[in-house]
Amino acid sequence: MMKHLDSDFSDTHLPFYSVNSGTGVEVSEDLYYWTNQIVNVCFYGIPGSKEWVLIDCGMPHSKNKIMEAAEERFGHSGKPRAIVLTHGHFDHVGSLEPLIEEWDVPVYAHELEIPYLNGERDYPKGDPTVDGGLVSELSPIYPHHGIDVSERLEPLPANEEVPFMTGWKWVHTPGHTTGHISLYRKSDGALIAGDAFVTVKQESLYRVVLQKKEISGPPKYFTMDWKAAKHSVATLIQLNPQVAVTGHGEAMAGKELQEALSQLLERFEEIALPANRNQQ
Repeated sequence: MMKHLDSDFSDTHLPFYSVNSGTGVEVSEDLYYWTNQIVNVCFYGIPGSKEWVLIDCGMPHSKNKIMEAAEERFGHSGKPRAIVLTHGHFDHVGSLEPLIEEWDVPVYAHELEIPYLNGERDYPKGDPTVDGGLVSELSPIYPHHGIDVSERLEPLPANEEVPFMTGWKWVHTPGHTTGHISLYRKSDGALIAGDAFVTVKQESLYRVVLQKKEISGPPKYFTMDWKAAKHSVATLIQLNPQVAVTGHGEAMAGKELQEALSQLLERFEEIALPANRNQQ
């Protein structure tokens, strides 16, 4: 049996929903993202295949909805080969524990993120002062504790390969969290960015609900290291991504993506940094 910490997500109910909640978008034949309330989870694999991978696990109490979305995407109720985590914040691992109890599959994360996933450490509490917006203002009440999935947890391979995702590599993109990663495929320039940057101003409930597309840095209320966050954006630009799926907001592609990323890096202090805060 999996160990549970005294504090889990069983009592966490956040009634935030975007207009895209419950809908999915096919980015390519084998990459699909599905919006769970206000966060995206990704399904990698060709429809009909039993060889698929889940990237991130959405909000608490979403196990059945995620499983239903997977069944609709792949045409069967089979389990994935693995789960890959971009990081361990509650809105990306909210349904991880019930899903792996159901599926009994390995969970991969960066070695620096593992202490937040094996019960050793908690994340900092959300900061309500970073900028105006209800999502930020309520952030201190969001779960910030670590979880313990150590019995299924494995570090990502040091050679940057992604298990069961041939042709993809993981890229260390710290800042939002210490062990945050993004996933990249050179053959078509596909990027799964997690929260290294997002395409909606995540601090504003109005923008989140309406999914107003605009480039933004990582969610401000949970980001741990702004100097590292800016460097991570620069790292991703060097990859020359052609399409990006982010943890929050709609996918961006082509010229729109390239121009938005360049603008984000050039104006990082203005666009991304919390008001009146210097880089750490």
